Amino acid sequence: MSGLITPFLMQSAVQAITPILLASLAGVLCGRVGVFNMALEGQMLIGAFAGVVGSYVTHSAAGGVAAAMLAAVVFSLILAYGATIFRGDSVVICIGMNLLASGLTAYLLRVMFGVSGTFSDPAIVSLAKIRITAIQDIPIVGWGFARQTPLTWAAWALVAIVSVVLFKTPLGLRLRGVGEQPDAAETLGIDVRAYRVVTVLVAGALAGLAGAQLSLGAVSVFAEDMTAGRGWIAVVAVMLGRRNPLYAAAACVLFGFADAFSVKLQSQGLPNQLTDISPYVVTLAALVLSHRRRTRALVSPEVAAATPGGMAEPQADAR
Repeated sequence: MSGLITPFLMQSAVQAITPILLASLAGVLCGRVGVFNMALEGQMLIGAFAGVVGSYVTHSAAGGVAAAMLAAVVFSLILAYGATIFRGDSVVICIGMNLLASGLTAYLLRVMFGVSGTFSDPAIVSLAKIRITAIQDIPIVGWGFARQTPLTWAAWALVAIVSVVLFKTPLGLRLRGVGEQPDAAETLGIDVRAYRVVTVLVAGALAGLAGAQLSLGAVSVFAEDMTAGRGWIAVVAVMLGRRNPLYAAAACVLFGFADAFSVKLQSQGLPNQLTDISPYVVTLAALVLSHRRRTRALVSPEVAAATPGGMAEPQADAR
């Protein structure tokens, strides 16, 4: 076990968890107000591109983070108004947004910088790492968190903040009411559309932070489609967590460690074509197990208790 859990593995896992965690919080907020956000992949990609552009122009990592949040919020207006004001199908809108983000960032990369594929420049300022010497020698925790970006710490703080807001404040009660009983919320004078629009935009800002972590966290570079399915993994984390921030964070930890293990296996000599699919295999396995658990929960106690296998045996012929 000591050879399996190493400081490098822990640091890589925490880095991999951060963008997925921020994006999953965005998905949780949208889900709580009744908007199924499948555009996390595109929002993260827009945030990653804008983060690099902002850092390159302002020569500041803070400028890059601000640009990432702003761009993702503006991009989220498509979902905010399309799914609420215009009553469009959120799934169709989100798929279109993901395709738009992929094509738009590739096009802007060529127009603005005259390159394709990858853009890197010494003028891009990456996020600084916070060194905490007090926990550096602590096994597991110190290995993972002793040297991380401010966005990593912000992500875990936001998990606690979102949990408290959703379940311990009147605002959270209104948000949950808007998603679960919108008609009842309207009778109480709550503007359902306004709550949904604002929540989707706040979620866009969180997805922008996730994109900034990708492009300015471990590296200071933008590559086409660099999100590489992390937005979809965040959607799965929201589904597994049942729109609960704490449960979604636990799912993100699982996926982050799967990603870190894939890097470790690749360093051991396994082909990258095999190791790169491990996070997605874990994601599919988690979905299958969750589906089976929910299916069993729907079976009535009488039927489940009929036989050890969970299915009622046919009754004997009365004759």
